Amino acid sequence: MKPVKRVAIIGAGASGLVSTKCCLDEGLEPVCFERSDDIGGLWNFQEKVSDLKGCVYKSLISNSSKEMMCYSDFPFPDNYPNFMHNSRILQYLRLFIQKFDLMKYIRLKTDVCSVVRREDFSSTGQWDVTTKDSDGNAKTSTFDAIMVCTGHHCYPHVPLDSFPGIEKFKGQYTHSKSYRDPQVFEGKRVVVIGVGNTGGDLAVDISRTAKQVFLSTRSGIWVFSRLANEGYPVDMILHNRYACLMGSIFPASLVSSYYERTLNKRFNHANYGLQPNHRALVRQPMVSDELPSRIISGAIQVKPNVKHFTETSAVFVDGSVEDVDWILFATGYSVAYPFLEEAVAEVHASHVSLYKHVFPPQLERPTLAIIGLVDPLVAIMPISEMQSRWATRVFKGLVKLPPAEDMLAEITNREEKIVDRTGGSQKRTLKIDYIPYMDSMAEQIGAKLDIKRLFLADPRLAYQIFFGPCSPYQFRLVGPGKWEGARQTILTQWDRAMKPTKTRTLAGRQEDATLTLLLKAMALLVLLCAVFFYL
Repeated sequence: MKPVKRVAIIGAGASGLVSTKCCLDEGLEPVCFERSDDIGGLWNFQEKVSDLKGCVYKSLISNSSKEMMCYSDFPFPDNYPNFMHNSRILQYLRLFIQKFDLMKYIRLKTDVCSVVRREDFSSTGQWDVTTKDSDGNAKTSTFDAIMVCTGHHCYPHVPLDSFPGIEKFKGQYTHSKSYRDPQVFEGKRVVVIGVGNTGGDLAVDISRTAKQVFLSTRSGIWVFSRLANEGYPVDMILHNRYACLMGSIFPASLVSSYYERTLNKRFNHANYGLQPNHRALVRQPMVSDELPSRIISGAIQVKPNVKHFTETSAVFVDGSVEDVDWILFATGYSVAYPFLEEAVAEVHASHVSLYKHVFPPQLERPTLAIIGLVDPLVAIMPISEMQSRWATRVFKGLVKLPPAEDMLAEITNREEKIVDRTGGSQKRTLKIDYIPYMDSMAEQIGAKLDIKRLFLADPRLAYQIFFGPCSPYQFRLVGPGKWEGARQTILTQWDRAMKPTKTRTLAGRQEDATLTLLLKAMALLVLLCAVFFYL
């Protein structure tokens, strides 16, 4: 097969933009196709809902903090808040484009109609890509590789057949994708079906104007706050290598019990009707600061699953009946790639046949990558970046994939583990464990850190990497794409995290230098013990 040179990237959202940059980093020639008239994908709020594009709602605030959400060699501006309004994230993406001069590789208002293997695919790995511009002009071009970056928040899943009587309901219903702001629900009684992050967020938002909101759940959910102890961003506290190590040493039930006790100290989930029928961290939790306060103030009532609807009401499985004017389905999305043959990428609700969630194992040539098709507990942007770094090196032949049978075995093993962890459910096939997943990718491209060696060479940095947040910068310290600013950025990440909140100068506040020195000495002793158990 001749060397890959020209790469088609489908989608100019967060995954597509970083894929474009990674192609340039590897000396490839990217062409990024975007069907809308602007970049940003999901993060580009539009008043008008598009059937073919995902979009945030107007008031959305990120659930991931800026230090855990950024690309690995491009931190968010230090004056940005930790948890940002969606408009800030869009502005960050524009800054990213400007910094790396990406706009000239992006073709706006160009829809990808089909991606088809050429007749000589088995020897060349090439694809024919047919596009259509805003004037309806079609064009077919040949590319050496494809990166699909269209996300998985485009095609709403609305399970109407699971709710008898919906056809008789005289009120209105819609999917959460159509939600823009709460004014349309003013004075209404609204039932929100589904308690993922979207369902929780929208229930809170709507409860500010609605007469009453009912949040319907089949199984309950564990709720995290954005804030950890002392007000630090929760993801910067939770996602670190030390916690990952402890999670692999201790039984899962013990780890779950620890988190459940911690979460119930904030509010008792059973008392608030949210107690789930699964253990903590087994399934995706909700991140919400306001839901408990809206429940305790009566603005939101948590209800079980809807048994059926009448013309004017919802009948729940516990026998309770509530009059409702609106139904909002926060029931997720279906994954689809209508421009691809189904045989190319087998992706279903209960089965994702992609090696490490990226490469279809059955292709004769590894020249198609699906980027961003994961559902992590952290932000997707650093993961999409790592996938792109790996994929572009596979395209170039610098990294080899295992034989197809080995990749298929890995997929089967991964899905069996998911079934094990989720109590028999295969609906969470996009779930990954952030740190092990990122490390496996980094190892593939030669960017994985040797923690023991780093402790001997640079103990200050090693301490931050092992006990501090596993921020994306860690994956730019060594190997291809090494960034000289990574070390200093890691050492100053807490300063950037706290800068936006320190808007009032406090006089006379001094640190106890002796205590600080003692704590550092104790931390080094702990590190000495822990590092020898790590890996």
